[in-house]
Amino acid sequence: MTAHTEPSAIRSWFAARLPDEWTATPPTVTIDRDEITVDVTISPTPLPDDASDADRAEAFDGAVTRFREDTRERRMAIAREAEHRFERKVAWAVTIDGRTALFTHLAAPVMTRLRQPERLVLDTLVEANIARSRADAVAWCVRLVGRNAEEWLTELRDALRSVDDIRNAGPDVA
Repeated sequence: MTAHTEPSAIRSWFAARLPDEWTATPPTVTIDRDEITVDVTISPTPLPDDASDADRAEAFDGAVTRFREDTRERRMAIAREAEHRFERKVAWAVTIDGRTALFTHLAAPVMTRLRQPERLVLDTLVEANIARSRADAVAWCVRLVGRNAEEWLTELRDALRSVDDIRNAGPDVA
């Protein structure tokens, strides 16, 4: 990984380019080999304490739509520059009161080989109309594991970051 593609450099790059009025806190920037997702936290629309869940959902949807429309040109300019610099697609998300809406994100194909018992699991999900296809069933399974194993996955990601830090601090081989 070159210096300009280090996760910390990418996060800093985005933090420096996002307009101050978009967020009071630094964005959350998630990076993989295909995509960079920039999650901007915005203030919620004030609602009365007795607002219904439907009112809260409507306010959330409205705030997300307003952010998307009001920031579209600037987001696209930042994304184009980042895609050229970091050779990855850029996706955007908005978080309001802990609820996140992800948009303009990439669906990357993933090739896998499964034995019959695993294929039967996928086919069961398809037959039960949980998923439309085996591909959707795999995505559903990955989301389920991600949701139910988040603490473990967080520990694993932290350990991987530590390994990267140790590698980067090591001697140059060249």
